[in-house]
Amino acid sequence: MNDISSPAPLAIDGFRTERIAAAPGVTLNVAVGGSGDPIVLLHGFPQTHLMWRDVARDLAATNTVIVPDLRGYGASDKPEETSPDVYSKRTMGADIVAIARELGHEKFSLIGHDRGALVAVRAGLDRPKVVTHLGILDVLPTLDMWDVLHGVDAKVAWHLYLMAQPAGLPERMIAATGEEFFASFLDAWDTDGATFPPHIRQHYVDASVAAIPSIVADYRASAGIDLDLDRADRAAGAQLAMPVGILSQDWGSQLGFDASSLWAAWAPDLTYEPSQAGHYMAERAPADVAAFIRGLVAR
Repeated sequence: MNDISSPAPLAIDGFRTERIAAAPGVTLNVAVGGSGDPIVLLHGFPQTHLMWRDVARDLAATNTVIVPDLRGYGASDKPEETSPDVYSKRTMGADIVAIARELGHEKFSLIGHDRGALVAVRAGLDRPKVVTHLGILDVLPTLDMWDVLHGVDAKVAWHLYLMAQPAGLPERMIAATGEEFFASFLDAWDTDGATFPPHIRQHYVDASVAAIPSIVADYRASAGIDLDLDRADRAAGAQLAMPVGILSQDWGSQLGFDASSLWAAWAPDLTYEPSQAGHYMAERAPADVAAFIRGLVAR
């Protein structure tokens, strides 16, 4: 049951929009375009599927491109966090497998940015026969993400700690300054303040303000059940079996880690590319991101 009404979605030019059942009582807002081998694109925070608009149109020239709003975001359903697994990345990854299957695709390439990348990694670990290629934009696996956050330099991730708190207080705190809270990430992580057209920026802010409980629940899961799942996989020696491509800023220079080495422990078939386009690279440098994805799926 949804406790928050969803804002009307904006559209990706040339794509159709569907509502597709992902799980009992949960439907996702999904944009679909193009034809050919399927590529699924998962958005980050504090965005919606619209962050992929330019990349998706580029890829649709050669591929079927599937672009959902994640559970709890945008115009997708926002189930109540009745248990930790409601917003676990395992559950959210299963959503993506379900909508792809509903669209007729038993296998697909999966590309994720930020929060969507965490969903993509979990889907890749859980469904190695379904995810044929895995692309990750500007994030670390959950386990490594928490491990590299030390000292004052970790203040860049202050919101992770806020939203990791028990239900109630973080939601109320964020709701008290919702527009400013979400806009602060769009502004602080933008390279020069020119990445987002005003109506796109406002769409992200409005969509996020309308989804505070579910966004917090997504982050809370990453300090609990998602971390437990990663620890179990690390202990079992689980790895990503498909070709994996990483496109990332050099966070390691600030936080003191080697991203390629961290990823290599999870992905034996790995390529790593640095990016100068900032966190919002799919909107800042869409042609570069589309080329990265094409190179990955050709492997």
